[in-house]
Amino acid sequence: MAPERALRESLVRIAEAGRVEIDVTGEGGPRASGPAATRLRRLRTEPARPVLSEAPPDLDALERAGRTDLLAGEAQLEERLGSAVRHGEAAALAGWCPAAEVDATAARIAGAGGALLVLKRPRGVDPPTLLTGADGAHPARAVRRSFTPLVSTYGTVPYADLDPTLPAGIAYAVMFGVMFGDAGHGLLLVALALVLRAGRPRRLAALRPLWPSVAAAGLAATLAGVAYGEFFGPTGVLPVLWLAPLEEPVRLLAAAVVLGAVLLALAHAAGIVNRWRESGPAAATYSPTGIAGAALHLGLAAVAGCVWLGRPAFAAAGAVIALTGLALAGAGLYAATAGGPGGAVQTAVQLLDTTVRTASNVVSFTRLAAFGLTHAALGAIVWDGTRALAGRGPAGVAAALLVLLAGNALAFSLEALVAGVQALRLEYYELFSRLFEGEGRPFRPWRLPVEHVPGPAGDPGPPAAAEAARPGPPREEHP
Repeated sequence: MAPERALRESLVRIAEAGRVEIDVTGEGGPRASGPAATRLRRLRTEPARPVLSEAPPDLDALERAGRTDLLAGEAQLEERLGSAVRHGEAAALAGWCPAAEVDATAARIAGAGGALLVLKRPRGVDPPTLLTGADGAHPARAVRRSFTPLVSTYGTVPYADLDPTLPAGIAYAVMFGVMFGDAGHGLLLVALALVLRAGRPRRLAALRPLWPSVAAAGLAATLAGVAYGEFFGPTGVLPVLWLAPLEEPVRLLAAAVVLGAVLLALAHAAGIVNRWRESGPAAATYSPTGIAGAALHLGLAAVAGCVWLGRPAFAAAGAVIALTGLALAGAGLYAATAGGPGGAVQTAVQLLDTTVRTASNVVSFTRLAAFGLTHAALGAIVWDGTRALAGRGPAGVAAALLVLLAGNALAFSLEALVAGVQALRLEYYELFSRLFEGEGRPFRPWRLPVEHVPGPAGDPGPPAAAEAARPGPPREEHP
């Protein structure tokens, strides 16, 4: 809120801080046609990056000077001014501000005569989502920020849901490491991350914020390579601490399925919390991504585990849990239909689909073992070729070195791409499908740079100051 005379200055300070998303309603909005927007259209040139003038500018002077940047900024300001609710000499605008920024924002506009009031959330309106640690420059937030694209590429997390950024990043790194298990290749990724952190090469400087995620993937691949005994292939540099993929593929396959079942269980747990926070206990209980789906998943996992371990007698307990989950999911699905025989058929089809998808999602994690085996096989081929050439004199040694370098370069680039894509696929289709049922909207604060001009109000500043300072028509007064 602000007195009418202080509203513009308050909005300029809000735009410069860039911490408030203002609701543009009423006579405002992109279709609003104020004096600045009219002049901007009249110039018929592509608007420059919007900039706000600290003091009310002379719009005619800006038009003569071709200052589309300042006119575009004033046009955005007009949109917000048109959305203000006025009563007497006071005006108010509604919007959203991060809770941690409320005090700083209030202090900023207080200097202009404005005030910030915290209101209760309107019913039926979800606030925009700002993931914790998604902004700011504190070093502790670097890891979380580097994993943010994993989530934002999939969609915007609903405001009521848990923030999955850090767990999703860890799960991605683990899955990548299982498929890219080679200590030598993993250390190369870590080295690449350190190069990105240093801002080199300059043309990749835009990727610098991603260096923690690259380092995490490289570290996971290194640890998996140590477990597999792989260092640029089966070179014998490292002993096998757990299993050699090519010698024990079935064991690796089983481990991949178990890892997938654990990750899916964690995703179901987060889904239960999200459904509860979104719609209450009923949704958390009956949703296929809530308790019902979790019970079905755990029941089927128990049945499969008992059969695998040769204890089919204990599989009955798992079957009971799975049937309980199906019953709960069926009740929820039927309640969402029109009822009657048609609703029963629709529910049966949806339950069959839910059961098949639950089982197939677990089986889908076998790709962790499949691509881990592929990586190990490529490493073995390269190493076998290197050894075969190394025993053929000096020329053979040179050829062996070339094969070793070229083969590892090919395996590194190809497998890094494949493992990265497959880990992303598992993240989105198997895990995120249990976390989210809807999508929120991102927090988009109004942020514009402000041109501070020490001269008189209306001076547009360099580079067009001389042109804009020429005498013109009488100045128009605008709020």
